[in-house]
Amino acid sequence: MRQTRTQALAAAALVVTALAIAACGSSSSSGGGSTSAPGVTSTSITFGSHQPLTGPAAPGYSEIAPASQAFFNYVNAHGGVFGRKIQLVYKDDAYNPTNTVNVVHQLVLQNKVFGIFEGLGTPTHTKVVGYLNAEKIPDIFVASGCPCWDNGTSQPYTFGWQPNYTIEGKILGQYIKQHFAGKKVGVLYQDDDFGQGGLAGIQDEVPASDIVAKEPYQPGVTTLAPQITAIKAAKADVLVDFTVPIYTAIGQLTSFTLKYSPQLVVSNVGIDPTTVAGLLKTISKGKASGTALIEGAISDGYLPSTADTSNPWIQLFMKVHAQYDSSAPFDGNVEYGMANAYTLVQALEAAGKNLTRQGLISAINANGSKWTGPGLVPFRYSSTVHGGYGGAEMGKIQGGKVVLFGGPLTTDPTAGSAITPFTGTQPAPPASGVPTS
Repeated sequence: MRQTRTQALAAAALVVTALAIAACGSSSSSGGGSTSAPGVTSTSITFGSHQPLTGPAAPGYSEIAPASQAFFNYVNAHGGVFGRKIQLVYKDDAYNPTNTVNVVHQLVLQNKVFGIFEGLGTPTHTKVVGYLNAEKIPDIFVASGCPCWDNGTSQPYTFGWQPNYTIEGKILGQYIKQHFAGKKVGVLYQDDDFGQGGLAGIQDEVPASDIVAKEPYQPGVTTLAPQITAIKAAKADVLVDFTVPIYTAIGQLTSFTLKYSPQLVVSNVGIDPTTVAGLLKTISKGKASGTALIEGAISDGYLPSTADTSNPWIQLFMKVHAQYDSSAPFDGNVEYGMANAYTLVQALEAAGKNLTRQGLISAINANGSKWTGPGLVPFRYSSTVHGGYGGAEMGKIQGGKVVLFGGPLTTDPTAGSAITPFTGTQPAPPASGVPTS
């Protein structure tokens, strides 16, 4: 029967509607079914990241994303994840929160990444976490220990990775309480969730009467003379730094100038010996060389020391480094990037072949606490806890290297919660070096 023009238009409209419905149906965000998500093809998965390739946090931290990509290159050479190669598009935000907002919007809207991986920095990433969660974009393994990532209820798409700073502060604080009992303690801290989280942990363990000075600094300042002068005037015997590497170096040079030599205790994010030694030399214009100004400093670690070349994880990462990232020094920043990348591969394996954004989130919630890898302690992941590793081991700078001692400890950020030894063993990596589901 011959169609009228009206009938033909109606039929065409039905076809268009049916196609639209079919297209919507193919974009399922569940873990099953066919894959349909930005940044994912049959041969690749693309993540984005904001990194301080320039600016005050660049020394040391600019090595992290290239090290992650190096590990991804290693995995890609072994077939990738379900046949897909992992690509990391990382852009410079110069550790400037305003830049971070622009960079992340570019990655999502222009590069059309599957998710954000290892976005670095507390003051920077806090400016984009709301946007990423509102858009339901995976915000995976933030390169910061801010306690603010640890909320699977209000921020279901964001996961921390390293121990949060309150957990770290508690472990450092317990050591101070036990080994420097009655000593006066001063705290130098970055005035954001990084430093404030660490300070909260210290205050949970160290008696209030022993803390004689708490001096904040703003990222971007070029001197710490007022802060160090105040801590010295308070006669602190122990100086606790929750600082990024450049401010660890500036603080130690300032202490040296003031002829002030307290026992130094530093967050692990600010004491990589190779990085700090380089900064000391640069800032002092060659007058301070090596690690003499941080020798004997107390810190902590949740990954094997890079100096422990007998550790199979260090051997794996050194192998990857030699193949894919040899222009960078093999230090704690490189280890961080590779270890974080290893965890992302575990997550992608757990999410399955039919990868979706929601499927990745669900896989971490359900499986993350069971993953083993280079970490010295377990992850804390669940549907409500997104805070990453649950502890660390004490360490000391000896001979320019981090030497861990005492065994790993675990706790949680809750005030007054116990700090307990972790007695589990660290398994060796898979023979191929690539995690499997």
